[in-house]
Amino acid sequence: MAKLVFDIETSALPLDRFDEAQQEYLFRECARIEDETARATRRTEIDQQRSLWPLTAQVICIAMLNADTVRGQVLFTTEDHEPDLGEAGPVEFVPCVDETELLTAFWDVAKHYETIVTFNGRGFDVPFIYLRSALLNVPITRKDWLGYRFQTDPHCDLAEQLTFYSVSGRDGAARRFNLDFYCKSFGIDSPKSHGVTGSDMNTLMAQGRYREIAEYCLRDVKATVLLYQIWKERLCGIK
Repeated sequence: MAKLVFDIETSALPLDRFDEAQQEYLFRECARIEDETARATRRTEIDQQRSLWPLTAQVICIAMLNADTVRGQVLFTTEDHEPDLGEAGPVEFVPCVDETELLTAFWDVAKHYETIVTFNGRGFDVPFIYLRSALLNVPITRKDWLGYRFQTDPHCDLAEQLTFYSVSGRDGAARRFNLDFYCKSFGIDSPKSHGVTGSDMNTLMAQGRYREIAEYCLRDVKATVLLYQIWKERLCGIK
């Protein structure tokens, strides 16, 4: 059964895309903070959080690998739409003119896979791309990825598997850690060890460093593939 491992990167949309009422709604709680420094700090925090909400942010990159062959694609938005004519390899970097083209290309690939593997995809990646696709009227070819939670088919979310579906809550033996922590614990090269993290996406976008975003996203997916293999061999028992 073909398994698609993927990860997305997102970036906040410009504030001027939202009208006065929307901006007031986003920062409403700031108006209730009397201390000017605390108010400014909270506004900055909310502005950073906008990257995590599909109504205030966009998908700027999706990296995909076949779990068995480790071949795949990295779709990324960029101002330079020329294809990469470098040496062919197992992963193709595909520049996209905008988010609509990126999501359309993603769903065209997704329809060929029976199962997906993610890290926190049920909580973030899948609902994000579902809503962004709906907002942009991009046809979704797989609408079953948020189905029954307590199974790994068609969606194996490693964040849920490694916490045994949050069996012990936030502070118990099976508490959730981030991908970086799991990778380091299991001896996998962490995608964050190369100097870029998910919180850098807005800055990298503003600086036009699109390829760096794509390469970081691919490192995330490669790490997820290795973590999936460890989970499958040592915890799940699937052959």
